Amino acid sequence: MRLLSAFGLVLAFATVALAAEEVKTEDGVLVLTKDNFDSVIANNEFVLVEFYAPWCGHCKALAPEYAKAAKVLADKESNIKLAKVDATVEPELAEKYGIRGYPTLKFFRSGSQVDYTGGREQDTIVSWLEKKTGPAAKELETVEAAEEFLKENNVAVVGFFKDRDSKEAKAFMSTAVAVDDYPFGVTSSEEVYAKYEAKCGSVILFKHFDEGKAVFEGEATEEALKKFVTAQALPLIVDFSHETAQKIFGGEIKSHLLFFISKEAGHLKEFVEPAKEVAKKFREQILFVTIDADQEDHTRILEFFGMKKDEVPSLRIIRLEEDMAKYKPETNDLSADKILEFVQSFLDGKVKQHLLSQDLPEDWDKEPVKVLVATKFDEVAFDKTKDVLVEFYAPWCGHCKQLVPIYDKLGEKYKDSDSVVIAKIDATANELEHTKISSFPTIYLYRKGDNEKVEFKGERTLEGFVKFLEGEKDEQPEEEEKDDKPTKDEL
Repeated sequence: MRLLSAFGLVLAFATVALAAEEVKTEDGVLVLTKDNFDSVIANNEFVLVEFYAPWCGHCKALAPEYAKAAKVLADKESNIKLAKVDATVEPELAEKYGIRGYPTLKFFRSGSQVDYTGGREQDTIVSWLEKKTGPAAKELETVEAAEEFLKENNVAVVGFFKDRDSKEAKAFMSTAVAVDDYPFGVTSSEEVYAKYEAKCGSVILFKHFDEGKAVFEGEATEEALKKFVTAQALPLIVDFSHETAQKIFGGEIKSHLLFFISKEAGHLKEFVEPAKEVAKKFREQILFVTIDADQEDHTRILEFFGMKKDEVPSLRIIRLEEDMAKYKPETNDLSADKILEFVQSFLDGKVKQHLLSQDLPEDWDKEPVKVLVATKFDEVAFDKTKDVLVEFYAPWCGHCKQLVPIYDKLGEKYKDSDSVVIAKIDATANELEHTKISSFPTIYLYRKGDNEKVEFKGERTLEGFVKFLEGEKDEQPEEEEKDDKPTKDEL
């Protein structure tokens, strides 16, 4: 009887208190379906759910890290559960939760969901979840507690404060609340101070790479501390990948120096290693990033910068402010001195923005729809004697492809007009300082007389375009169809 009772207990724990029916697990991750999803969410306070597709490369890369995170949490006897949904098998769940790309992760806390915004590596997944489910900063009362905390986290931030009501301590705690990617600890123990040679009021970021630690200097405000953590928590030079993309783009540093390299050709040792001292000098101003051109996934990034594989190794700077801008050095000299000179000139505002332009085709104006490039754009679009309608498109955009036959008919209708020009421009290969495009297709009319730019928002039909051109610009109905936007794991 005791044996049966023991077996029953083991069985109960194996299926966990997750739902009335058994929930299958794979590598410690719960496998959710439309039949058990609601009960799992209802019976567990904290659940992180990954919506994935088996064919998705990024999902395959995440899988081992996700499983490791599940094991770490299980070893800690945490009540946080990790789960996954194959969205190709469970389309109803994918539709219900608005899944538009893979992987998408959602965190459920007592049934309420928020988007997961953390990293894609085991330690950052665990850190994000523990920050969301526990105190913003862990109390480190002993040296042993501090050592364990620093040992188990690849990056950790510790505040040394005795007066928790001080302005500096409050700024530290508000930063701990705001930053999800890294764990924060706080201590008032003299023994811990002595162990880490810290002064009262110090903030130290500990890391298992580069210098091992970084001490914050300056006035402790939330803004300054966030910038410090963002800069110091990453390696001096970060390797761009799907796993690091969120930290690169989501950080406080919006200017990035990009090394386009070939790891196979040995460019890391030849060019990147010597640049580490330069990266250290500009650490909290410019984020240094390597992009391996050998990886097929990075082809679109090269295209975005108008580069070909044979131009590697090469440098670019990108500024990710509201108006994104790209910058190119005058030479392709990748010596540390030249990199220093390029970065300093950029910070001093002495480097002109680099705008892409294709070569103008010889037959650019021979067809009813004129083909524009950046260097020819202003001459055609700002001709005050004509109304010029321009479609900004992307070659990969599905909506743009659907528009081609309609737009060609529009061009045919106005091909003999002396006052109307129908044109198009590949906005992925041509950039304009005065016009920034964020979705495709975007269509603007440059009016004759005053060159005022009017966006077309009506129905993308021949009739809709004709009405727009013939003077009903202020009465156009909103087009409900969503435009294509570039995805964000790419630069």
